[in-house]
Amino acid sequence: MARTTNSDTLPFVSSRYELGMLSSQRVRDLNGGAEPLVKVRGDKPTVTALREIASGLLDVDNLRHEFVQSYKTTPAVDETPGAIETKSEDPLLHEIDMELENAILSADEMPAAELDNVLDDSTADEN
Repeated sequence: MARTTNSDTLPFVSSRYELGMLSSQRVRDLNGGAEPLVKVRGDKPTVTALREIASGLLDVDNLRHEFVQSYKTTPAVDETPGAIETKSEDPLLHEIDMELENAILSADEMPAAELDNVLDDSTADEN
């Protein structure tokens, strides 16, 4: 059982909520192969993470940054001009993306009256 209490860790974090977030990030780090900063006495990673925070050996600001970054997602956007879809590994989705992109580029170059005719024809086909 953990002998580290909330009051031991609160000087290093601003709230119990933040303690939960940061300790969960440290547990992920430990499970991912990070070296513990305190002596592990058969403790589970959760107890080790709490003991590290309470000891003051852990850089809490860096851990806070890691936690925030772990929840940010950056889509891989096709950087060619006019690209409308993120890159996909699925060949069928890639083919559909290319068809849509070509249709949009064609529509941009088409005069308005001709575009109206094409749209009218496509809706007539549906009925």
